[in-house]
Formats: sequence, structure tokens, C-alpha cells
Amino acid sequence: MSRRRASRQDGRPRAGVLTVIALLMLDSAVIRIGLEAGPALAKPTESEFAESKPTAPKARDIQALLHELLKREERVKQREDMLREQEKALEIAGQAIETRLVALEEAEQSLRATLAVADNAAEKDLTRLTDVYQTMKPKDAAALFETMEPTFAAGFLSRVPPDSAAGILAGLSPEAAYTISVVMAGRNASAPLE
Repeated sequence: MSRRRASRQDGRPRAGVLTVIALLMLDSAVIRIGLEAGPALAKPTESEFAESKPTAPKARDIQALLHELLKREERVKQREDMLREQEKALEIAGQAIETRLVALEEAEQSLRATLAVADNAAEKDLTRLTDVYQTMKPKDAAALFETMEPTFAAGFLSRVPPDSAAGILAGLSPEAAYTISVVMAGRNASAPLE
């Protein structure tokens, strides 16, 4: 306790007062520096402002850029128009091709029908002629077959029943009979066995 009494004068401690005064003075200095230095630090000088300011494009540069953009837009529009025209042309060509394909399919069906009629008629004619040769006397038929080309004669003889064909071949000259027989034998020689 003696120490406490020695440090007090007028009943107050000395160290506490000095500390408070020092803190108040320090606060005052900080406030002054903040008030005076804040605007000075925040406000740039004119030279700093001029250096930090971005260079503004000149009106001539802007006009040139705008002109180039307009030219490019015009080229894009022309390209779009050209592509639309090509698309229309392709669509028209596609329709024309579709129409022609339908016409070709119809023509093919018609041709098949015509060929079927012609094949049927030709088959009837061959059957009728084969029947005629078959009913003829072998000697008379042999005289006709002697004048025919061997492949043609072989075609008819292959349609005639074997007993009639044998009678016709017997009436032919040996050379004609041999040639027609070779043609008949070789007709299916190139056909696959299975």
C-alpha cells in the first residue's frame, strides 16, 4: 500500500492521466491526418488524370469502323440472299427430280406390263409353231429344219417331244443333225450344276 500512496497526488494515479492525454493527442493527430490527407490522396492531379484517362477514339476512326461494319452487313445480306436463292433452286430441282422419278417408275411399270404381254404373246407364238412342227410329218419338218440356222432349229427341237424330235433329226442330213445336236447339248453347259 505504500506504493499506492506514493504514486498518488491529489488522490489520482499519475500514470493513468498521462496515458489518457497521450491517447487523446494521438487520436487528434490521426483525425487531422485523415481529414487533410484523405482528399489529397483521393483526388488525382491533372497530370495523373490525363495519364490515366483512356484515349478516346477519334470521330474519323469511329466513322471508318461504322462504314466497315455497314459494308460487312451488306455483304452478309447479299450472301444470305444468294443462299436463299440457291435453297429455292435446290428445292425446285428436288421437286423436278421427284416428279421425274415418279414418271420413270410409271414408265417402268408400263414397260414391264408391255414386256409381259409381249413375252406371253411370243411364248404363245412359239408354242403354236412348236405344235405345228410336231404335228407335221417328220420328213416335211426335217426339210424345214434343214434350212434353219442350227441354233434356231435347236431351240424348236428342244421344245418338241422327244419322239417327234427323233423323227425330225432322222430326216435331216447327218451334218445338220450333228450340228443341231451339238447346239442342243451345249445349251446348258455353262449353267451352274447346283
